[in-house]
Amino acid sequence: MNRGMILGIAAVTIVVAAVAVYLVAGSASAAQAVAVGDNVTVYYTGSFTNGTVFQSDFNSTPFSFIAGANQVIPGFDSAIIGMKVNQSKTVTIPMNEAYGPVDPALFISVPISAFGNQTVKAGMVFSEVTQSGQQMRGMVTAVNATNATLDFNQPLAGHALVFTIKVIGIRK
Repeated sequence: MNRGMILGIAAVTIVVAAVAVYLVAGSASAAQAVAVGDNVTVYYTGSFTNGTVFQSDFNSTPFSFIAGANQVIPGFDSAIIGMKVNQSKTVTIPMNEAYGPVDPALFISVPISAFGNQTVKAGMVFSEVTQSGQQMRGMVTAVNATNATLDFNQPLAGHALVFTIKVIGIRK
């Protein structure tokens, strides 16, 4: 064998090895699973167990968050751990892993006069800022001649929730 032939064989061997490393590394990264601390981007649809959809971001802007950082409800966090890019699944999240039960202490009765000249009706949604600066969102659930009952529970409290989730990105 001459020197040129040996160099040619060595060059081909190096190229084949480089391609093999690229393919193995590429398939490993494509197969990465979501772990705590990863920045995850998903599409999701949320619905009640009766099928009524309350929110969906499919066909719009995807949702990003850090897995395990308490940025989403606990059941959603648990559901995405171990998922891979382009994987989809549907999970039912029990009330206690979603927004919890309805808290009766978050229903308060206030005089109608607290609303000034505004007409108060059941179903009205409003926001208030507390003395400590916390934003509170509430809904009028009942009205009589003198008082209105306000519910400050999270609107999805008291429900098991169904989510269809598709992971579209994982950043380690």
